[in-house]
Amino acid sequence: GLEGGCREGVGGLSLLTPSLRAPRPPSSALGPAQAPLPPSGRQRVLQARVVLPGPGELGRRRPEQDGDPSAAAAEPGGSRRAGQSRASPPGPRQPGPQNRNQNLLVEFQGLASSTNRAGEDSWLKSLFVRKVDPRKDAHSNLLAKKETSSLYKIQFHNVKPEYLDAYNKLCQEVLPKIHEEKHYPCALVGTWNTWYGEQDQAVHLWRYEGGYPALTEVMNKLRQNKEFTEFRKERGNMLLSRKNQLLLEFSFWNEPVPREGPNIYELRSYQLRPGTMIEWGNYWARAIRFRQDNNEAVGGFFSQIGQLYMVHHLWAYKDLQSREDTRNSAWNKHGWDELVYYTVPLIQEMESRIMIPLKISPLQ
Repeated sequence: GLEGGCREGVGGLSLLTPSLRAPRPPSSALGPAQAPLPPSGRQRVLQARVVLPGPGELGRRRPEQDGDPSAAAAEPGGSRRAGQSRASPPGPRQPGPQNRNQNLLVEFQGLASSTNRAGEDSWLKSLFVRKVDPRKDAHSNLLAKKETSSLYKIQFHNVKPEYLDAYNKLCQEVLPKIHEEKHYPCALVGTWNTWYGEQDQAVHLWRYEGGYPALTEVMNKLRQNKEFTEFRKERGNMLLSRKNQLLLEFSFWNEPVPREGPNIYELRSYQLRPGTMIEWGNYWARAIRFRQDNNEAVGGFFSQIGQLYMVHHLWAYKDLQSREDTRNSAWNKHGWDELVYYTVPLIQEMESRIMIPLKISPLQ
């Protein structure tokens, strides 16, 4: 039997809800002074037992349920005492006892299973939720160079294919003037066309010596420059789309300084998972030492405004075969494979561009 339960009448039937106890073992297994063990968390399963009516009572309503006291005195065979009026006809048909009991049983089972699922979900989450170490400073302060306050801007211009040559010619006429103007605290680091990757694209990299105040100063002066205003209008007719990002340079990377050519350049762009920039910097502070043999490292940057958690690594090679040989040689150095193994899970997306510098680019 069920012990410690509560009894409740539902539709003329008895519903027994037991207290949450473990099943009692057979009497032979218990000693005279031995009691059942207390239930564990997984044994506390909500159960419901429904006492169904006998064969003769199936589909028959109890007299007290109809609210007619005279009907309670009816004979078992259905006959009535003399002078007793006939019971009123039944009202609208109600759901049968079996259906009501089945619905109640399903509700109790659903409650028990949802409780168990909630407990299991919280237990599983505790295994996979990653604890984040609190940072006492922004990653821009922890990773950027302290000795300089330079801010970088990278521009991506998607040019209409039929205007690419005219676009290059226009840039080679105007951009050097901004680069050489002493009143503008900025410098053109490099300008390229993509060779492999996204086609008909121009990439420009600028440095603002003095950070955000220098950027604001240059923008204000260029708005008053009529030649630059005309340049922007003419350039706008040649473009399909454009975007830019403001960057800081990693403290452990090489300084992007002018170099002689001819070279091809690879811009490897990584979209990191949010919150992993510090880890990336820690690993690449060691990894960059493996990539210095052929002077291929040009610069490393991470975004501050624009598409966030973006990292750009800029490399220079003599040609594509030199790139292949240089990259393969890194795998022969002890420790490089381990650093790659730990940095790959930090990446959501990555892209590689092979670029050819324009004639006016300081990086040749």
